[in-house]
Amino acid sequence: MQFIIGNLLSNLRNVKTGESIRSEEAFENLIQQAVFAENLGFDGYGIGERHGAPFLSSSPTVLLGAIAAKTTKIRLLTTITVLSVLDPVRVAEDYATIDHLSKGRLNIIIGKGNDPRHFPLFGVKNEDQYESLEERYLLLKRLWSEENVNWEGKYRSPLENITTQPRPYQSSIPIWHGSASSKVSTELAAKNGDPIFSSNTFHDQAKYKELIDHYRERLKFYGHDSSKAIVGAGAMGLYIGDTNEEAIKRFRPYYDAQMNSDASKHNDAPFKDLEDHIARGSALIGSPDKIIEKLLDYHNAFGHQVQMISVEGLEVAEQQEQLERFAKEIIPVLKREIPATVWKEEQPSLV
Repeated sequence: MQFIIGNLLSNLRNVKTGESIRSEEAFENLIQQAVFAENLGFDGYGIGERHGAPFLSSSPTVLLGAIAAKTTKIRLLTTITVLSVLDPVRVAEDYATIDHLSKGRLNIIIGKGNDPRHFPLFGVKNEDQYESLEERYLLLKRLWSEENVNWEGKYRSPLENITTQPRPYQSSIPIWHGSASSKVSTELAAKNGDPIFSSNTFHDQAKYKELIDHYRERLKFYGHDSSKAIVGAGAMGLYIGDTNEEAIKRFRPYYDAQMNSDASKHNDAPFKDLEDHIARGSALIGSPDKIIEKLLDYHNAFGHQVQMISVEGLEVAEQQEQLERFAKEIIPVLKREIPATVWKEEQPSLV
């Protein structure tokens, strides 16, 4: 199994002091965390995209460029790029530039996003989100794989004889499809033979497994080898303690702050409290053995090769403590137990 750290730059108030840190400090902490993750041996570092408080991640391209300049090995990902509201020409140019700055370490995960605030901000109707995403995705693929592109669609002006610059550093920048709530996304990924990434955060295992199973079924329908399906999955928080009780006690204030935020409430999570989220969801809270058991259980259900974790909301010292413990006490066990082929080759695709 491969492991990545995801960061949405959620600048919630500190649960102990009641204060938020300055934006520039949050950015510096993020870059330092990516360098720390590389030194610990994590396989990737991902930055999400959000457009509204409490998130500071409206410009993931800028942040990934800064990380690319400070690192040499770790894969760089977007978790996710909200392609449903973006100009594919701009996306093609920006991320091809990052691909060069990182010397081919870039993967992007695309999606419509799970925060409804960005649709009116960028002039896209909520009911058009999936159609918009598919059109922009297909154009982005052409811009990266073809030169002298002629194109006409619904969500941007026509293109005539366009070759975006720079061309990607990789022969093909890997595109994953973020999947959280709809089979529309898994259908699009399967049709094009691309990997999927399940958010696996706010609901129970069964909901996300249904989408992943649908993806594999549709891969086969479209003539791809479903046994080679490439799947990634997230999780709801991480806190390792020497005992389950210690981890729950220390994580509870952070969990309550996150779940009570306006940004989380619209996800309509079914869990009544932290203990319920641990029992029925993906929350990685407990002893090392408990977390290993949880991740093996999810792997048995999903068959995923890439696992994303997050330590957002914790104080910086606790973030470092948790990442270090995860790298030393959990990653070695799961890398032995779960072989991975992702990133062993240049392009994770079934095409």
